[in-house]
Formats: sequence, structure tokens, C-alpha cells
Amino acid sequence: MTWIVFDYGEVLCTRTEALPRLATRLGVPLADFEPAYWGNRDVYDRGAADETYWKAVAAGAGADLDTVDLGAVEDLTRLDIEGWSRLDPASTALLDDLARDGASLALLSNAPASFARFAERQPWARHFHTRVFSADVGCAKPDPDIFALLTDRLGAAPSDCVFFDDRRSNVAGARAAGLRAHLWQGAQAARQRLAGG
Repeated sequence: MTWIVFDYGEVLCTRTEALPRLATRLGVPLADFEPAYWGNRDVYDRGAADETYWKAVAAGAGADLDTVDLGAVEDLTRLDIEGWSRLDPASTALLDDLARDGASLALLSNAPASFARFAERQPWARHFHTRVFSADVGCAKPDPDIFALLTDRLGAAPSDCVFFDDRRSNVAGARAAGLRAHLWQGAQAARQRLAGG
């Protein structure tokens, strides 16, 4: 059996456009907010709590989250999830077609737990036999452990998995773990790749 494994961010969904709203909610300039947002993301994806992450982002952007207000963590988390929730129509069509054709699909995403719980409730999630979110397992791509965990859950050899990710480091990590990994270049390119073209 061949498994088709997808990343989520900027593969199934479009890049978040929520950063300006998040910076405004925190009361800091976008230029200060963005490096703090991305610079602390790996720890968040590996299981840090929402409050821990947003306090680190606030500190990195020159704000004190404790002085914003009690609802700030909830608001920031909600806005962040919304930013990552917009599916790419071409990717959605690809998923629908693969599922209709009986393909064995899995999801492997670096994502915080709050987003993982949101994602599990979305209609597209039903297409995936297995969904692995980094925050739930305490490791993240491109670590070899997460690829081993994925293949163990699938009961598959790494070479039985075709994997698509938008980050070169994750593709390299997957290849090192034995998966047939490809850099995401859009749904049409993925269709051609899967068709052997």
C-alpha cells in the first residue's frame, strides 16, 4: 500500500494573513511582531501552551501580555487559528479527488495543540486515515522521530509513503528517514507527481 502524506500549512491551506491583526491586538508594530511570532513558533508547535507562546511573542515584540487584558491569549489564539484555516481551493479539490478514488491519506503537520483540536473538527479532516500533529507528540519536523512515529502509526515502511511539504528542511528530513518526499509546488504539480508524470 502506498500512503500519500500531506503537510498542512501552505500546502492544504494558504499562508496566514492574520499577522497584522495579531500585532494590532497585542498593540505592537507589525515589524516588531513578525520576528517574535515566527521565532517562537517551533516551541509552540512542539507542545508549548497558548499562554506560554503568546507571552514569549509579546516579550519578543516589546509588549507585556499581562498588561494587555485577560482575554488577550484567547483572542490571539482564535485569530491565529483563523489565519491558518483558509484552505487552498486547488488543494481541497485534490484531496476530494484522492479520497473519492480510495487513496490512503495521512496528515503530518507542525502545529500547536489548539490548532490541532480545531483542525480535527473540520470537514476536510475526514479524508485522513491518520493525523499527526507535532504538539500532540512532542516532536516536530524535520526531526527523524516524527517520521518514525508516522510510519509506525500507519504500519508502513517509509518507502511506502509519498510526502509533500512546502519546506525544504522538512523534505530533506523526510528523505533521510526513507520517505519519498517532494517539495510542494502546488496541487497540479502534485497531481502530476502522483500520476507518475
